[in-house]
Amino acid sequence: MDTVLSFLGSITWWMWILIGLLLVAIRDVLQKSHTISHNYPIVGHFRYMLESIGPEIRQYFVANNREELPFNRIERGWIYASAKKENNYEGFGTDRDIYAHQYVFINNAMMPYKVPENHPHATDMTFLPCAKIMGEFNKRKRPYRPASIINVSAMSFGSLSAKAVESMNKGIKMANAYHNTGEGGLSPHHSHGGDVVFHFGTGYFGVRSEDGGFSMEKMVKLVEENPFIRAIEVKLSQGAKPGKGGVLPGAKITPEIAKIRGVEVGKDVLSPPNHKAFSNVPELMDFVEAIAEATGLPVGVKAAIGKLDQWEELADIMKATGKGPDFITVDGGEGGTGAAPPSFADHVSLPWVYGFADLYKLFQRKGLSERIVFVGSGKLGFPAKAAMAFAMGVDCINVAREAMMSIGCIQAKVCHTNKCPSGVATQSKWLQAGIDPTLKSVRLAQYFKTFRKEFVEITHAAGHEHPCQFNMKDVEVNVDDHNLSKELDSTYMYEKTVVPFTGMQSLRDCEYLGGNVKK
Repeated sequence: MDTVLSFLGSITWWMWILIGLLLVAIRDVLQKSHTISHNYPIVGHFRYMLESIGPEIRQYFVANNREELPFNRIERGWIYASAKKENNYEGFGTDRDIYAHQYVFINNAMMPYKVPENHPHATDMTFLPCAKIMGEFNKRKRPYRPASIINVSAMSFGSLSAKAVESMNKGIKMANAYHNTGEGGLSPHHSHGGDVVFHFGTGYFGVRSEDGGFSMEKMVKLVEENPFIRAIEVKLSQGAKPGKGGVLPGAKITPEIAKIRGVEVGKDVLSPPNHKAFSNVPELMDFVEAIAEATGLPVGVKAAIGKLDQWEELADIMKATGKGPDFITVDGGEGGTGAAPPSFADHVSLPWVYGFADLYKLFQRKGLSERIVFVGSGKLGFPAKAAMAFAMGVDCINVAREAMMSIGCIQAKVCHTNKCPSGVATQSKWLQAGIDPTLKSVRLAQYFKTFRKEFVEITHAAGHEHPCQFNMKDVEVNVDDHNLSKELDSTYMYEKTVVPFTGMQSLRDCEYLGGNVKK
């Protein structure tokens, strides 16, 4: 033994390195799982190392400011600066290719809208509530006017971390917006005083019966015990994977999440593609009306848009009965925070702009556009994009990834791995420890306020008092050169229905206004 120890002690440090490399080389040659490592022992490992950090290299060193997707560096920078109340201006003119296909132009008025002395905007340029009231037409017991036209979209606790959800809820309270729970159920982290839209899908988490179906009893109890729930949203599909069920990996399911959702710890949770509570459009209508009657709240549906035949059936029933959803949230088929197979995220359902235009035209043709609150969700968290959306008929917008970025998301695109480096989309206690809800909530609120302020300024520049007054001729989209550019009404072949609007002060005085504006 002494001889062996003496021999080992005589081996220098660099010889140990050579021995280690030799062992790795032998292992590489003998294994058959990785061709590159087998054919190029030791050196082949560098290929896999570089591949693993390829996205970061491209993001920070290779891609130009306008090149990345889904959000380029300029867009992310604007959100970060707005959230931190830093200078979000640009100098020396735009670096966008303003002659590019589908580039959006907002037509400014010769004389901008002038704010009167006693106008709400004279003292608060961030005041921008929805011009329509959810549940007004259907005479719900508790109608709701969102106090902000920008709100947090459906993102579940479970997909997002506890601290991320807490930051968002505290932030929307400061910004007088609402917080959509996502289909993971209502958690304590959604309960910090902000308005909440309770959202559920085919898994019925939070209102789930023992057999995995929907429980009206649990729904009524949930609403009664949580008066900050102001509306209910039924998910038919989502932009990330329309027509496909959802999956929450078992690695993300903690005891707390399991209790909220009514599922098992550590076991993958599958949401089926179809609802148990209804199987056709008439049954959906009955389901919506039953929930609204039992809870007194406005009830809407969320979907990504593809085929329109069942939507037309829904519109016909709504027209014939005078009943139906109080709001419709249209999601973009380009995907969102939900993890999805590329085949779905890349190809299934229409992008937001096409899907919304098709759906709005259908409901407008049936004479229903005035009674529905249309909510847009699909990369609309920038004032110019929002102006286009409002010109097309949107009444509110929901933002998901933009809200995540305002609290620290760096677009690492590993949301589905439970290894989010910013702690936003992970259940790792270590990774979420970097999120300070006290600080991050202020940043989300500031992003919303900055968005609304700049949107108000664009609205005034176009000669309007409120974004609901935008019309299709206010916005142009490039087709080729300016001689071929088209206003929105010519591009999408419809003219939006005029939204009743008697002035910003009437919105401020509304008894159904959400948030804490009046307080």
